Parts: sequence; C-alpha cells; structure tokens
Amino acid sequence: MAWFKRTQKGITTATEDKKDVPKGLWYKSPTGKIIAQDELARNLWVSPEDDFHVRIGSKEYFEILFDDNEFKELDAKMTSKDPLGFVDTKKYSDRLKDAQEKTHLKDAVRTGVGKSKGKELVVCCMDFAFIGGSMGAVVGEKIARGIDYSIKNKVPFVMISKSGGARMMEAAYSLMQLAKTSAKLAQLAEAKIPYISLCTDPTTGGTTASYAMLGDVNISEPGALIGFAGPRVVKDTTGKELPEGFQTAEFVLEHGFLDFITPRKELKDKINLYLDLILNEEVR
Repeated sequence: MAWFKRTQKGITTATEDKKDVPKGLWYKSPTGKIIAQDELARNLWVSPEDDFHVRIGSKEYFEILFDDNEFKELDAKMTSKDPLGFVDTKKYSDRLKDAQEKTHLKDAVRTGVGKSKGKELVVCCMDFAFIGGSMGAVVGEKIARGIDYSIKNKVPFVMISKSGGARMMEAAYSLMQLAKTSAKLAQLAEAKIPYISLCTDPTTGGTTASYAMLGDVNISEPGALIGFAGPRVVKDTTGKELPEGFQTAEFVLEHGFLDFITPRKELKDKINLYLDLILNEEVR
C-alpha cells in the first residue's frame, strides 16, 4: 500500500504527524452562510450574504472609528484586584490571570482618544472575551476616567457596550459601578458634552441598567441582544411565552428603548453625524 505514502525523494509522513487545515480560515454564520475569514475582516466582520454582525472587540472598533487607527489609550495598565478573596471553582485571582494571558487585555474595557473624521473623540469599548465583558471595579473606574477626560477637554464621549453584566466575583464592588458611571454621565450632561451609547451583542445586566441606556442618542448594531435578564430567565420568571425576536435590537427599537439601529459599515459616519447635529455644527 505504498501509494498511501509519499515515497518520492525519501519523504514519508506518518498519520500522526500530518497537519490539519488551520482553524479559523472560514466562518459559519448562524444562518449557515460560510465566508473566508480574510474576506469577513475586509467586510468589517459582517457576513455579506445575511448581514450577520460577528462579535468583535475594542481592537476592531478602534480601527473602525479612529482615523488611520491612530489613538492614545488611557489607563492602559489598570488591572483588577481580588479584594474579597473570591473562590468558586477556581480563585478569582487565577481567573484574572488566565483571562489576561488568553486575551492579551488588562480588563474588560479599553479607552481610546483620537480623531474621528478629523475631530477629537473619546471611545470606551468593552471586550466580551475578557470574563464575558463583566463589569468590575476597573471597568467602572476606566469609564469614569474616560468621562472625566471628556469633561476636562470638552470632547464628545462614545460608549460601546458588550457585556454579560456585573462581575459576580466582585459582588457589591461591581454593583457600585452602576451608580458611579451614571453619576459621571450626569456630570457629562451638565457640561453639555454629547454622549453616544452603542449597544452591541450582548448588552445585558447591570450594563443595560446603567450607562448603556443613558446616551443622548442610544444606538445598536443589527441583531444585538439587549436586555437586563436573558430571555430564558424572563420566560421562567413570568411563565409566559415570549414574542418572536424578544430582546433583539429590532424588538427593542420598536418598543422605544433605542433611537437607531446602525450597520457597522455606517458606524463612523452615523456617530459623527449625530455628534454634529447635537452640537449644531457643520455636518462632516
């Protein structure tokens, strides 16, 4: 059975040494559409056939929003501690370390300051890959500091939410971030500096109960899950069947909790349009 082996020029490859096709070359959307990863990236991680918006992180959003991807990151080295010594199936301190090693992120939010269509903009963006985008003390503090920067420098503020909610490993410390970030946004409003909130998939829990729904303009990407508790919890609590499309961006828009749904390709133009209109400036 020599034809199973490459015997020419003395090359033979044992089965256990053969390499599989590298993972990640193709992406399959929930509707079954298959697209090459490089084409998906060129299309801003939106499946061209069914318009499915793939989850992306701060790196990709900064590339989309900032001119030439040039920005300064604020508080880049801020990391979470473990004040409660929390342990479930593993230590919280170990979870933090694992998440940092796997994602190469310090925590679940990053703040960038740069120009978008020629004008300064502060963007706080959450990363779901870091412990489900959960909101702990560092997330709240970095958002608060981002807002402080906006107030001090009179720069519009954009928040991109992508979170499973409060970080249970920090208990009350996490819940306090709801009040903290909401108070900071009140100061931003008093300073008459515009705030655009972008809800992406998923925006749930304490994130929805605080800064995600407090924008001067609240927008979302198509198909994003937006709500406080998930559909399963709501169904089990109410004991009722839920309407079709419950808690999708389209459902939430129809019921008045969003102002607009904005496809990712239009994100930069639309955010800057809303800011120009709010500030009564010439539309770029």
